[in-house]
Amino acid sequence: MRKMAVALTSALFVGGLVLAGCSQKVGLGTSAGAGDAGQTVTGFTNFPDMPMASGGEIDVDKTLIFGAGESWFGRLVINSGNDSGQMFNFYRESLPGFGWREITSVRGAASVLTYSREQRIATIQIQSNRLRGSEVSITVSPREVPQDPAAISAPLAPIQPVQ
Repeated sequence: MRKMAVALTSALFVGGLVLAGCSQKVGLGTSAGAGDAGQTVTGFTNFPDMPMASGGEIDVDKTLIFGAGESWFGRLVINSGNDSGQMFNFYRESLPGFGWREITSVRGAASVLTYSREQRIATIQIQSNRLRGSEVSITVSPREVPQDPAAISAPLAPIQPVQ
């Protein structure tokens, strides 16, 4: 009976290590302190136009990025040790300093912030993780630019008077 318990414990331990090894994460930098979402990581150069809270990890399995520098687009998923409220405040306060202009924001169980910068739109979704911290999903896409300026002001249908 004792051997069986030891074997089961060993199997669970090895299984946990295997599962932990399947999840790929890339650190963003060292944490400035417990619960400190206010410090931006300055040495992280792959996303120079986006603030990154210290101590987060990029979830490589959920991230898909195209391009580089200030013209990248795609989805960047970050697991943070900070709660969703701290991350909401961090991005809302930090993004204007990177040239982003707020379009709209909603704070809730799943918070969403939408920003524009030059010819790109960023949507940031923040949710609490089950165990601790939060998951931040940043989606950046090019903004559609109409080719014909007259198309913006042209009516979609003929205007008919009400009779």
